[in-house]
Amino acid sequence: MFTPKIPPPDTAPTPGTSLVPPLTGLVHPPACTCHHTPTAPTAPAPAPVAPPSRPTVQLTPGSLVVAAAGGTAMVLVIGTVLVSMLLATAITAASVAICAVVLRSLLNDKNKGR
Repeated sequence: MFTPKIPPPDTAPTPGTSLVPPLTGLVHPPACTCHHTPTAPTAPAPAPVAPPSRPTVQLTPGSLVVAAAGGTAMVLVIGTVLVSMLLATAITAASVAICAVVLRSLLNDKNKGR
């Protein structure tokens, strides 16, 4: 059921042949029974005109300073956010550890019967 259906070797098309005949320049075959005369293909369309190239970006010393300042500010903001997230994780871990130590000592005291 799930095996591929491969045609027998004598009926399989060869790699160089095509199942569809190539198109000719005429719209209808020569033995056309239509009531009009076939027309010859028209001239090829003119090549599209290339769009005007985009203007190049010119960096002035002022724009370089602004770009450097913006990049520095972005690095500082991202660094601050990442450090604050790491600090929040460390504080949470420390508080959970302190709670675990306190609970352990309370449970040990209760088991000793004091």
